[in-house]
Amino acid sequence: MTDFHLTPQHTDHDLALAHVTGDLDIATAPDLRSQALALIEQGHRHLILGLADVTFCDSSGFNALVGIFRCAKAADGSLSLATVPDRLERLLSLTGLSTLLPAYPTAAEALAATRSPDTATA
Repeated sequence: MTDFHLTPQHTDHDLALAHVTGDLDIATAPDLRSQALALIEQGHRHLILGLADVTFCDSSGFNALVGIFRCAKAADGSLSLATVPDRLERLLSLTGLSTLLPAYPTAAEALAATRSPDTATA
């Protein structure tokens, strides 16, 4: 098991970009969820999670992402993913989560899409 970290890298009004590192599994999923929800509760209702350094993700990790998505939506916000490793992108597609969680190749593209007028008023 590797260490898990969620590190906010950019916060701007109702938007936050956070970098996630380590394993997302039964041991770390509750921390992912609680730390992400803390950002939403601080007013950053549009959340982008950069996943480039996620080394493993099981169903508990995916479940945490769905929970974060639901809380962001309840706050009239959104959850987007950036720099998703290929193996996770395939699993998101296979599970159908890719329809809920938009994924972008870079954090810059995720930031630009989240700041677009269509997303800002959603």
